Amino acid sequence: MVPRPALGYAMVALAAALFAVNGTVSKVILGSGISAQQLTEVRCAGALVGLTLIALATRPSSLRLRSTELPLLLALGVGGLALVQWAYFFAIHRVEIGIALVIQFVGPILVALWARFVYGERVRRRIWLALALALTGLVLIVELWKAHRPNGAGLAAAAVAAVTYAGYILLAERGVRGRDPISLSAWGFLFATLFWSVLAPWWNFPAARADDHVSLLGHLAGSQLPVWALMLWMVVLGTIVPFALVVSALRHISATRAGITGMLEPVLAIVVAWAWLGETLNLLQASGATVTLAGIAIAQTSR
Repeated sequence: MVPRPALGYAMVALAAALFAVNGTVSKVILGSGISAQQLTEVRCAGALVGLTLIALATRPSSLRLRSTELPLLLALGVGGLALVQWAYFFAIHRVEIGIALVIQFVGPILVALWARFVYGERVRRRIWLALALALTGLVLIVELWKAHRPNGAGLAAAAVAAVTYAGYILLAERGVRGRDPISLSAWGFLFATLFWSVLAPWWNFPAARADDHVSLLGHLAGSQLPVWALMLWMVVLGTIVPFALVVSALRHISATRAGITGMLEPVLAIVVAWAWLGETLNLLQASGATVTLAGIAIAQTSR
């Protein structure tokens, strides 16, 4: 296949837009009474089914499992996919979506630091500039000097999301050396689903709420949709489709370029949350988000 960079960028941009809308959709679901843990369980199970079907339809042999892979896949599923999604959902239920996403996207900076000091990889000096920009931006976003700052538990969950997101990236980098991203993620989501199924057995899931019609909140408060329809959107258009777009884009552009383009997500998420929910960041917080994103972009090119 001849690389088509324009197509690759378009795929990542569309994926970022779908992920951005999914943040607001997820916040509406959380407002219905479904907990962050329950929503994570649904998303993991749905993604498992979708990605497994894709793998079976394209390369069934890719799902074969080697026993030596189990520790990495288990770590990827639990330490990466299961926890990063729970932390993100917990965070957006308590703070603005834009704040949660910008903090989570600090993960690539943590990855670069880990590569430098743990793996001993050569990392360009610009990582220190990236770290300084990110920290400065985060101070502005959180407004540390104020007594009434954004919800502390939400900020802590966003920080956990950043750490687990970094762990996911590092584990996935190792995983794709031995198998393709679709089958790797399918196995990861399997262990993530098993993890949440043990902690929150499915027979305790409030299935009756799936038929409830809930307000879309914010500027769409007068409209309602059933919870199951919102969950279906979250799984298909908020998880499986954008993931497939990103994987396909890597045939046309490098992972670094895809990562930088993917930073459209927090920017678009802020716009969607403003247009839909009426969430806003003040001028100082918006400036902090811009500074942090600049640091993350620099970090993406440091390895």
